[in-house]
Amino acid sequence: MGLPQPISKLLRLGFQAYLAGSVVFTILYTFSQYRESQPQERIKPRTMTEPGQATFDVENINYSNQIMHWKTPRDYPEHAIEEDVVVYKIFANAMQPSKVLPYYFRAVREFDPESVTITTLITFDRYPIFSKLVSNYQGPISVSIHINDDENRDENLSNLHDMYNSNPYMKEFVDVHVVVDKFDRQFNMWRNVARFFARSNYFMMLDVDFHICTNLQRHLSLDKEARDVMRTGAAVVLPAFEYVEQEDGVDSATFPKDKKSLIKLVQSKKITTFHDFFPKGHNATDYERWYESDSTYKVTSYQHSYEPYVILKKEGTPWCDERFVGYGANKAACLFEIYISGIDYWILPKDFVIHQSHPYKEETRKQERKYNRKLYQNFQEETCFRYTKSFVNSNQWNLPKANNLKEQCNKIRGFKQAITNYVDGEMATS
Repeated sequence: MGLPQPISKLLRLGFQAYLAGSVVFTILYTFSQYRESQPQERIKPRTMTEPGQATFDVENINYSNQIMHWKTPRDYPEHAIEEDVVVYKIFANAMQPSKVLPYYFRAVREFDPESVTITTLITFDRYPIFSKLVSNYQGPISVSIHINDDENRDENLSNLHDMYNSNPYMKEFVDVHVVVDKFDRQFNMWRNVARFFARSNYFMMLDVDFHICTNLQRHLSLDKEARDVMRTGAAVVLPAFEYVEQEDGVDSATFPKDKKSLIKLVQSKKITTFHDFFPKGHNATDYERWYESDSTYKVTSYQHSYEPYVILKKEGTPWCDERFVGYGANKAACLFEIYISGIDYWILPKDFVIHQSHPYKEETRKQERKYNRKLYQNFQEETCFRYTKSFVNSNQWNLPKANNLKEQCNKIRGFKQAITNYVDGEMATS
């Protein structure tokens, strides 16, 4: 016997309400789980929106209150860690204490994963030239900005707000990460910060005082050969130049915009290769070949002082060693490790950068170069042995991946014999 019609109707309505409630509950639960798995959004105090009212103490509290959550398998509870602890671990080899404020400003755009993010580093005195770089590139940029933890700290933080608000392209393309500490010129640490928080698969290591003269983004989109090289994990290089007379190199608006115009200025001796007084720094680019080339070509004469401006794959590229502080060898050491890890360098045929002239602090650079030169010698030996062990233990010693290491590290006195003994011993016990 069937149920009376009113009861049957009531049951149907109740069942429909139960289904609707289940769907709503599932959506809300999924959304809350997703939000909890992300770092909590930083809420800026109202005073931070007005230039001249920024204070580091307020920002420090906001960042220190952020918690990062990790999902765990099955029904285990989530694992939560303070963001300060995570960031400290990431940059543990840098001089401490050092406060990193990731995404102090975040670009409003979502970037194509296949685009190239310029990663660079600046201090407050480089704001004007950085603004030029942003306007010229109009693509993703991840920048580390160092602010000294001294009596001018809050003023410089407020100046950063002024700089960011002065150029509309900043808000569109630039992610700013602030590093606050008492240590000047931790260049490799700052490079790692900019790279770590870059939001695309490729990044370009570029000093802020270099001007990209060509339409790099368009050329890369059209150059299948160069893109294929990048996808393999290899590096591509933009040749670097500078004006012979410093006053000619101040205004980037006057720089040549294509290779043909550049070559004319080279032939008239108004432009030369960057730091031509130190050929080891850039000669591996083989400029004479570049002048004639219409396609990418591989660097075949690498040497350990080579310091090109490169585009690299974010994943799988070694990080810059943060023990290098100050001028001299910091970037060379980074690029050396990248090279012996098995990453080859290829030269782009159409694109180039030109240095924008500015005075150097020569006495400071001289002292720091002396220290870093000695550190770099030890670093080369250490890195050669470390990667040799890695290649041997992973059965890659006899693969092409180890060729760059063998080429460079065999130049170190005693290395070849020591490694022969080590490799033979490892092979015998395996």
